[in-house]
Amino acid sequence: MTSTTPSARRRARELVLQGLYQRQLSANADAMIEQQLLEHAEGDADREYMVALWRGVTGDYDALGALVAPHSSRAPNALSPIERSILAIGAWELANRLEIPYKVVINEAIDLAKVYGGTDGHRFVNGVLDKLAARVRDAEIAALAREAGSNR
Repeated sequence: MTSTTPSARRRARELVLQGLYQRQLSANADAMIEQQLLEHAEGDADREYMVALWRGVTGDYDALGALVAPHSSRAPNALSPIERSILAIGAWELANRLEIPYKVVINEAIDLAKVYGGTDGHRFVNGVLDKLAARVRDAEIAALAREAGSNR
């Protein structure tokens, strides 16, 4: 049975981040890295989500970079491997996992950046994904704004 607790999803994201970092620094094949991730996911990660996230991000990696680029003040090659990976994860989730609220996607990316990134990397990740969310989740954001307005 697959665990779907928030911590299991967070662990899946951490493992995918580690796999993407390895992918950028080695010549290892995606399938080999995925197998290593599955071995490390025993018990504490949402394995099904991890596989979907891994395959989605690696399969669309260049397109995700292009999706993020207009919202970044830095060129993709100027980003650290960690920032580039976190932005790819966040961009994929924003574009493909509409059942996850955009604020959750952004907060999870910020938390990854705080743990694994540079000193102010979380601020950069927040800014980029916030701008991207305004574009790819505009209907969700507009609905939330309408809801907030009607509750006043």
